[in-house]
Amino acid sequence: MPQVFEFKLPDLGEGLTEAEIVRWLVEVGDVVAIDQPVVEVETAKAMVEVPCPYGGVVTARFGEEGTELPVGEPLLTVAVGSEGALGSVGSAGSGAGSGGAGSGSGSGSGEAEASGNVLVGYGTGAPVARRRRVRPEAMAAPVVAHVTAAAAVSAAVPDAAQGPVAVVSPLVRKLARQHDLDLRQLAGSGPDGLILRSDVESAIRAVAEGAAAPMPTSVPESVSEATSLPPVQSSVAQKAASPAVERIPLRGVRGAVAGKLVRSRREIPDATCWVDADATELMAARSAMNRATGPAAGSKVSVLALLARICTAALARFPELNSTVDLEAREIVRLPEVHLGFAAQTERGLVVPVVRDAQTRNAESIGAEIARLTEAARTGRLTPAELTGGTFTLNNYGVFGVDGSTPIINHPEAAMLGVGRIVPKPWVHEGELAVRQVVQLSLTFDHRVCDGGTAGGFLRYVADCVEQPAVLLRAL
Repeated sequence: MPQVFEFKLPDLGEGLTEAEIVRWLVEVGDVVAIDQPVVEVETAKAMVEVPCPYGGVVTARFGEEGTELPVGEPLLTVAVGSEGALGSVGSAGSGAGSGGAGSGSGSGSGEAEASGNVLVGYGTGAPVARRRRVRPEAMAAPVVAHVTAAAAVSAAVPDAAQGPVAVVSPLVRKLARQHDLDLRQLAGSGPDGLILRSDVESAIRAVAEGAAAPMPTSVPESVSEATSLPPVQSSVAQKAASPAVERIPLRGVRGAVAGKLVRSRREIPDATCWVDADATELMAARSAMNRATGPAAGSKVSVLALLARICTAALARFPELNSTVDLEAREIVRLPEVHLGFAAQTERGLVVPVVRDAQTRNAESIGAEIARLTEAARTGRLTPAELTGGTFTLNNYGVFGVDGSTPIINHPEAAMLGVGRIVPKPWVHEGELAVRQVVQLSLTFDHRVCDGGTAGGFLRYVADCVEQPAVLLRAL
């Protein structure tokens, strides 16, 4: 008699308490190996695959795609045993421990083989078993019912609608859910049938145009005048055709950002100072660096990487801004390492990946890490660890074509440097009016950790390094 174990949504770390089901990787009746990913979930930090610590047959799933589950709620149940096809499932996990792993409950006798790992990203390292169906006659009575039901569902859905949906972007999935669209019914225009945002938007417009189609102006002769629609029906049809108010849930990345911004405004007494700087020499130094390295060196050094390197040098001179405030102890905590965050706009919303130990890196190393994290952010593959733990944030809002801003501090940090666009402007250079590459820099800081003199000194040093990159060489 196989045991049925319940696998619950595990603690995903970093204080996360809930996750949204993006895509199921298994179906009822599938055989899963120990530590095989079974579901893809989206948290406020990142999108991750959740591995199941049990090897067996999936007997039930809890929650449809788009459902938000709190940590500790059941995800699925797995039948584990030695009868029939179940006999070889436990061995797929390479004998990595046993027991309920603390998150499942079994019934019957004997012990179920499991890895004991329920945290995302951990597992036995065993090869993942190939997904296959279990024949109903090879399963015990409690499992047969689930497989039979799954077979009935499979028979009701065309073969073309089976398997994973060809969608990469979480934004596309979210947009489809908000408008009750079935992605399995759409034909993707992207590579290999990939469903793009434009495909979903076209489907939404088609549905809206169908709903707004005019009512017939004449009644067929076979319908008597007594059964014609009353005048009030026309007003109802017009009301249905009018655009509806759209409600967008504040959850996932957007909800996490909203909560952090509100907390920052509520708890941090921030102030902002700014200065214009002549970035002509910085741009020339960047061009010289990239010419010296040549194409064989790989990626070019970006302006953002140079500004990040300038920030680490400035924080070494003004460590007050690389700190946080402990409200309970009423203490300012100065941090020895600079974990530099940078704001990145993605389809999922604004995220802030973190370059670890930036104070030990040169401009090339920082640039390479920024490029790696940016690509991971674009594809929605950043891990929670890569999105947390920052001590100072660099925000390049110049990419949006604006000159200035007053950034909101990324709680619980103490400061954020904002960088506007670099554009040609009239500038007095060496006593004469000239056209120079000018940038506006703004620093928003927590007034509890320092006064205006320290913040001004930090910003002035950054501006001096931008105007005369040789100043940075003296700090090395």
